[in-house]
Amino acid sequence: MLSRTPLLRTPPFRTPPFRTRLFGTCLHRATAGLLVGLGMLVFQVAYAATSGPAGAMGPDDARHLLTRSGFAPTPEQIADYAKLSRSEAVDRILAGTRSTPVTAWPDELDDFVPYRIVRTMSEQQRRDANRVNTVRGVELRVWWLGEMLVTPSPLTERMTLFWHNHFVSSQDKVRPAKLMLQQNLTLREHATGNFGKLLTAASKDPAMLIYLDGRNSRKGQPNENFAREVMELFTLGEGHYSERDIKEAARAFTGWDIDGENAKFFFRANQHDTGVKEIFGKRGNFNGDDVLRLLLERRETAEFISTKLWREFVSAQADKSGVQQVAGVLRDSGYEIKPALRTLFLSDAFWAQDNRGALVKSPVDLVVGSLRSLEADVPDPLPFVRTLRQMGQDLFAPPNVRGWPGGEWWINSSSLLDRKQFLDRLARADDPKRMAALRRVEGSMSAANEVPMSREDLRRRAAIAVREMDVDLAGWSAELKPLGLNADRVLLPVAAVDNGMAMADDNNARVRALLLDPAYQLK
Repeated sequence: MLSRTPLLRTPPFRTPPFRTRLFGTCLHRATAGLLVGLGMLVFQVAYAATSGPAGAMGPDDARHLLTRSGFAPTPEQIADYAKLSRSEAVDRILAGTRSTPVTAWPDELDDFVPYRIVRTMSEQQRRDANRVNTVRGVELRVWWLGEMLVTPSPLTERMTLFWHNHFVSSQDKVRPAKLMLQQNLTLREHATGNFGKLLTAASKDPAMLIYLDGRNSRKGQPNENFAREVMELFTLGEGHYSERDIKEAARAFTGWDIDGENAKFFFRANQHDTGVKEIFGKRGNFNGDDVLRLLLERRETAEFISTKLWREFVSAQADKSGVQQVAGVLRDSGYEIKPALRTLFLSDAFWAQDNRGALVKSPVDLVVGSLRSLEADVPDPLPFVRTLRQMGQDLFAPPNVRGWPGGEWWINSSSLLDRKQFLDRLARADDPKRMAALRRVEGSMSAANEVPMSREDLRRRAAIAVREMDVDLAGWSAELKPLGLNADRVLLPVAAVDNGMAMADDNNARVRALLLDPAYQLK
């Protein structure tokens, strides 16, 4: 086992307030023991860095970087990145990003019923169409979850998810799964590219035009929803615009619409307000693209985006000077996202011991990270779509236009129980008794990838998928020693709360204990 050296700090380490109160208000009896452990937890980093930033960064830094920039890494990935310096590792991650997915989505997600046909449907036909859209929405979630599980660039999917929670729209209102797929592909295409191009593409995205009512904005009757949110939630943040700016910008966005035949952006010139507008003190015959340009010229935009990136990757409380540094790089590079991420990942704050184990894992972090880290064989991700929804992160359906708040919001008595149950099932996935019970589940579907058309089919397919999933904890544990690692070093960002249980002699029991340890809920 690798030795542990207590971390010495000057001045003395002070536990961030949320760590001591996290989960403290949850009262559910079934989770009381875990809640007490989390509520009283005072975290201390259990490992000493093996070298400074200039040399090989060692396994602890490697795990931290790979977990924060993507999802939880495998032991082999930790060992591989441990040989690199911090800057080499960051550059490798950034160089490996993608603009397209590696998995093919189901063909039926490309289907789109033209609006002229929808308008002629009977009530029964509309109900049938809605049912099909609902099932295709499930297929869409399965596809994206599968992409997260196998992507060679976890940062690409993390940033796609980040922008999904920034440029929010939901299938509950948008309806056609094709439009949500198109938006997902657009977000991935620009996920680590240029924010200006992303802003334009996301603003003209058909799903966005439906979700924020942009397609209903006409000359003489401008809709202010998108104009307000593009300032408040997408660029400037609250307090950096006036009501007059919103009203004038809404006029500029009139005429933006969707081609009802092919679900593409369409500009209706005859519905655009061509009059002079005054926005941010500037006058002109502005159109929608002009408004987006004006927003990018404002210093607040780079600061707003950099603050959100900081809270995503570093700590819940943004450091003003650190944010200003990242914002400066974002502005100076013409809103290129990679240089900003590089600056963020190489900042002292990112590597600070006080910021390790300082973020609560989102449901996606917990589910995808666990499955990837333990190298689970998941032929069909369908069961985990439901798991994510139960935990509060239903992909393609954020709770509102502000998205998922994240942080402590992920934790309540109900969601914590769901998280614990998921980890408990995962920790016992290789139990022979469990597998025998699953084999008794009746089901008639012959192929896991067959597209179901009813809830009963979905239930059966999910049962088959759970049965076919394989997690080899014994094999996973066996590969640690040759790599110079141990389970706690791979799985936890900070020391286990229940050290006695985590240090169990039996490797499988030890891994199970670590998965259920409160510290595993953090990153």
